Amino acid sequence: MTPVPSPGPLDVVVHSGPADWWVILAGLGPLAVLIAALLAFYINWRTLKQRTAADKTALDQKREADANALQQKTGADSRAEWWRRTQWALDRALDPDEGTKALGLATLEVLARSELARREELELFDIAWKSVGGDENGDELEPGTDPGQESAFVDDGGKLGENGTTENDSTKEVGP
Repeated sequence: MTPVPSPGPLDVVVHSGPADWWVILAGLGPLAVLIAALLAFYINWRTLKQRTAADKTALDQKREADANALQQKTGADSRAEWWRRTQWALDRALDPDEGTKALGLATLEVLARSELARREELELFDIAWKSVGGDENGDELEPGTDPGQESAFVDDGGKLGENGTTENDSTKEVGP
C-alpha cells in the first residue's frame, strides 16, 4: 500500500491556564532527588566523623591502659627481683663465716638504699642487723625522736642529699 497524505492540517490547542499540581510535582522530582542525596551525604559524613572520634578516644584509652599495665608489671618485676636479691643477702648475712656475713650485710645495706625498699623491709633489715651484729649496727632511736619518723635507710645517721648520701658518709669494713 501506498501512503496517503493526511487530508488536512492538524490544529494544536495549547491551554494557557495554571498547571495542575501533579505537573508541578513531576517537574520538581530531580530537585527532590538532589536534596535527598545531599542530606544522605551530610548524615553519613557526620556519622563517619563521630565514629572516627570515638575510635581515636578508644585507642587513646587503650594506649594509656597498656602503658599503665606495663608500668605496673615492670614495677612488680623489679620488686620481685629486689626481694630475690634480699633473700640471698639475708641468707649470706646469717652465715657463720665472717666474710660471707660481711658480704650479706653490705649487700643488705645497698638494697636498703633502693627506692624499691618499703618500710616493712627496712624494719626487717633492722631486725637482721640486730640479730647478726648486735647493737653495733642496730642502734635504737635517739631520745626525743618520733618512732613513726624512722629514717628512710637502715642505720641512716644524717640528712640525705639529692644523690642519697649524707654529709658524713663513710665506709666501714666488717670482718675479722
